[in-house]
Amino acid sequence: MIFLMNKKIIITGATGLIGTRLCRTFIGRGDEVTVFTRNVESAKNILGTKINYVEWDYKNPSGWRDSFRNQDAIIHLAGANLFGKRWTNMYKKKIMESRELSTRNLVEAIKNSDSSKMVFISSSGVGYYGSTGENILTEESPAGNDFLAQVCKAWEYEVERASEFGLRTAMLRQGIVLASDGGALKKFLTPFNFFIGGSLGTGKQWFPWIHIDDLISIYLFILDNAEISGAVNVTSPGIARMNAFAKTLGKILNRPSILTVPGFALRILVGEAASTIVSSQRVIPKKLIDHSYKFKFEKLEEALKNLLMNNK
Repeated sequence: MIFLMNKKIIITGATGLIGTRLCRTFIGRGDEVTVFTRNVESAKNILGTKINYVEWDYKNPSGWRDSFRNQDAIIHLAGANLFGKRWTNMYKKKIMESRELSTRNLVEAIKNSDSSKMVFISSSGVGYYGSTGENILTEESPAGNDFLAQVCKAWEYEVERASEFGLRTAMLRQGIVLASDGGALKKFLTPFNFFIGGSLGTGKQWFPWIHIDDLISIYLFILDNAEISGAVNVTSPGIARMNAFAKTLGKILNRPSILTVPGFALRILVGEAASTIVSSQRVIPKKLIDHSYKFKFEKLEEALKNLLMNNK
């Protein structure tokens, strides 16, 4: 059953690519949005004045634990940038803690606020599965064993704890988000613009992608659909291999796509994170299909044309 009444929604990580789009969308449809942020003034400059702001230190709940009363939902996007720095032991600890501890403290605060009617929606990632080659991955597939899989598993575990006291929870295992104004696509464009574009790794690995418009629509779809809970694969049904992605991108840009960046070169450039960049995840959005979500962009070429041709 889908409920479309206006909602009161808390968002963490709201100043990023996904968060800014969600805030604009929620405000546009008449929802009341409260943003948890480390820097209120900076967030206001990005998101505007039609939003409520709460100063948020995820390590210290005392300053914000009373903000959940009469709220309908929390959307948790916050977490240290996975590729912001090389994965030293210290930075890996920050990546894990910023997701695991922040979620744990949010759940505890909600538990003590008598807000059992809320829905808790958290971002996660297809990194949950690790690199699995040709295996078809649905929401029932097991977690992988590498670092990113451990992060996603720990993150989702903390979210699921909220279901123990009656909250509907959903963890969105997002694929690679394609957007014209940021994210992975912008990084891919640079070498193509210099006529040195191509695939990463062998090119044979599966490349689970999602158009930003579908991603935002899926957040709303899950928020408004009380029948959806648990893990949700958020990828296009039209999954492609890396070399097909690079070839399609080159075709649209009218640039060659003949070069490759081998795995060992990526490891020199970015360290341990290279294994994630060239991982293969053949992810199927089974739960979304089963609940009749209608994708706006199922084919990679249509998605890339929309993002690149309409934003010249």
